[in-house]
Amino acid sequence: MASDRVVLVLGGAGTVGSGIVKSLLDKGFQVAVISRDATRLEKLESIISAPSKAQLHTLVGDVGTEEGAEAAKASLLKSVGKITDVVSSLGFSWWQGGPPHMQTLSELNRVLDTLVLSTFTSWKAFFPLVKDNPNGSYTFITGGAGERLLMPGTGFLTLGAAGALAFCQVVREEYPNIPCKLNEVKINMGVATPDRLGPGYVSHLEVGEAVASLVEKRCITHTVLCANSAADLKTLILEGRI
Repeated sequence: MASDRVVLVLGGAGTVGSGIVKSLLDKGFQVAVISRDATRLEKLESIISAPSKAQLHTLVGDVGTEEGAEAAKASLLKSVGKITDVVSSLGFSWWQGGPPHMQTLSELNRVLDTLVLSTFTSWKAFFPLVKDNPNGSYTFITGGAGERLLMPGTGFLTLGAAGALAFCQVVREEYPNIPCKLNEVKINMGVATPDRLGPGYVSHLEVGEAVASLVEKRCITHTVLCANSAADLKTLILEGRI
């Protein structure tokens, strides 16, 4: 039963993450979300239907440092008892600060911190909770920006996103035989809330449904699932695989 499983959605208060949280709750999972920003957690709670609110556990914390991630883990385990699955959807979806020679080292550090380093610190804290559980999973959400320059001025986004892709590859290959399901969902499209959809974008709820299906079905592991279209997401929703 899904309700026996507690899914931690890292980045769950963001655009992509909130769609994942809503879809997991709709499937009956218990869902935990950590954010540095209490206001964002309140906004997340406001879009969750009343029957699901009892299954949502929110916590103000910072998983971007080793100390903060460990503190958040201790608080979370105290309040919810266990974590069976993790979905890591950290970072921002857009950066367009201009050409590299116009940037500062501190700005590059900020981008890498948001897209790569927080993915590492949170993984280091929470991966041990699920890695030996054959009924558990750890799912990374990434994007296609790491493989190409989306448009002029977005270079640092490419650097950060490429680091995230490389980190996911490292984890898959360094831990080939772990019992938990370890996957990456790479969304090669823009993701937005239904009220902000534009050409080439998909709804965060469609992405959420697809990721929730993958987590629920647990039928594949050590796989990169590349969603290049809404049709790919529908296949993932139906089958738990692409």
